[in-house]
Amino acid sequence: MQGVGISGGALGTGLLGNKAEAAPAGEVAGPGEVSVTLSVNGKQHNIKVEPRVTLLDALRDRLNITGAKRVCDRGTCGACTVLIDGKAVYACCMLAIDAAGKNVQTVEGLSQASELHPIMKAIVNNDGSQCGFCTPGFVMASKAFIEENPNPTEEEVKAGLGGNLCRCGTYMGLRKAVVEAAKAMGGGNA
Repeated sequence: MQGVGISGGALGTGLLGNKAEAAPAGEVAGPGEVSVTLSVNGKQHNIKVEPRVTLLDALRDRLNITGAKRVCDRGTCGACTVLIDGKAVYACCMLAIDAAGKNVQTVEGLSQASELHPIMKAIVNNDGSQCGFCTPGFVMASKAFIEENPNPTEEEVKAGLGGNLCRCGTYMGLRKAVVEAAKAMGGGNA
């Protein structure tokens, strides 16, 4: 027991050499905030974020764009799906600084005035939403999917949207909605 106390004391007092200095109490260790310009839904936003801030956190906490949801925070549920240059991306897995210079589209950017986007209309028509928490991610993933697959079958939708989870289990309605929306969008061009 004496050896443990002595070595712990030697480490605590720095007698064995300090390779890294700890930040004084109250100070942040590491890089500070940097300026980033994000193009979200066609508008430029200049914000300051630490380099470790995810796109999801920047959208929700800095820009008050809250459609994308934090659920798993690991890129497995799809609730935070946004489009980056037209491709579906989990916003919880992308750093805000990596989105600079790219076009970010969120669910808030789909509707025109008071008119719902065809995907949103189709989800309503097919009872594809219950609690609605996953819906924005499904809408964005569906948009990217339809643009790549303009005339999908329900089986193709099932495979194509497998990265988005619904805790209420409305998959049947969501799949039917995507097929309906693809037809309404005239081959994914809306």
